[in-house]
Amino acid sequence: AAPCRFAHYFVLCGIDAESGLEPDELAGENFDQSPLRRTFKSKVLAHYPQNIEWNPFDQDAVNMLCMPKGLSFRTQADNRDPQLHSFIITREDGSRTYGFVLTFYEEVTSKQICTAMQTLYQMHNAEQYSSVCASSSCSMDSLASSIDEGDATSLAKLQRYNSYDISRDTLYVSKCICLITPLPFMQACKKFLIQLYKAVTSQQPPPLPLESYIHNILYEVPLPPPGRSLKFYGVYEPIICQRPGPNELPLSDYPLREVFELLGLENLVQVFTCVLLEMQILLYSQ
Repeated sequence: AAPCRFAHYFVLCGIDAESGLEPDELAGENFDQSPLRRTFKSKVLAHYPQNIEWNPFDQDAVNMLCMPKGLSFRTQADNRDPQLHSFIITREDGSRTYGFVLTFYEEVTSKQICTAMQTLYQMHNAEQYSSVCASSSCSMDSLASSIDEGDATSLAKLQRYNSYDISRDTLYVSKCICLITPLPFMQACKKFLIQLYKAVTSQQPPPLPLESYIHNILYEVPLPPPGRSLKFYGVYEPIICQRPGPNELPLSDYPLREVFELLGLENLVQVFTCVLLEMQILLYSQ
């Protein structure tokens, strides 16, 4: 039965080549930023299975939680390391499902998208050019002639910063793969997604077609019974997870070290004190 499966959905989010570059107003669009630093709308490109009756797939919510800042673009000069994050969906009855997302960057092969990015940069540079000249009290007549050396240097710096040239640069766009599960098996999901990503980017094909690994985790890997551990196969290595028993502490598969690194010792002690005193706590993050 579906409620007893390890994973409910496998989701793929990214750019829709047909709709092109759509500004993402919900992400706080700022047109003063260079186009590479703006955010664009992402979409759910595929999800399997199509729907589970007792846990309907909410496409808009999953897309927003998978890519909360929308699409982001990079060039070969930028850092493109994969990143993992998680989310929780709480339904009206209080039940929860958990999402684990690996975001990576892949090369944009659509000439239409690359051309659109180039056009955005031409418009952006023209606006910067106008603002530089306006700040130096240039008249409209002098725009066609020449600007002083200081303005030329400023403009050159603006054009070099976060620039994109279709004939020189390789454009990359963010994409994500996601598992939605009934229990927060973070480490197991992380290992599975990383192995899947390595198989996609490897020069050598994986031992089996990628679809077989996704089918396996969706339909053949069960939830471990309470108090038992489960071993299943990823693309390259086996993955082990353990479910606490009825009299044990609830499942907490998140590394405690990261909490110390993010908050620091004093802040963590203060948060823990507030928890014990049953105070309301708000954590704010980018």
